[in-house]
Amino acid sequence: MSDIKIKDFGIQTTEEWAKFVMNNRNRAFTDEVNTLCNKDNKYNIVIGPVADDNMALLFRQYENKIIDFETLLKGMIYKKISSQYSFHTEKGIKLLRKADD
Repeated sequence: MSDIKIKDFGIQTTEEWAKFVMNNRNRAFTDEVNTLCNKDNKYNIVIGPVADDNMALLFRQYENKIIDFETLLKGMIYKKISSQYSFHTEKGIKLLRKADD
């Protein structure tokens, strides 16, 4: 497992998490060496809050300059969040095991 790279944002929305999600959803973002980008699959697995439709709306408002970054962060605090595991490489997927019923 030492060659598996995992980016774990925990269970809370943070500024780092928000930037990571926006960078990876933004087709114009090309700074793949940035640690807050996984378009190059530098992380085999990413763990963190789910960016649901409510979050996507906040992100769009920020990107369209309707709200500032501080307002974006405040809006994220009040959202009920669940966590997700996102597998980005075959190495990461190979770690999956079927759970017993």
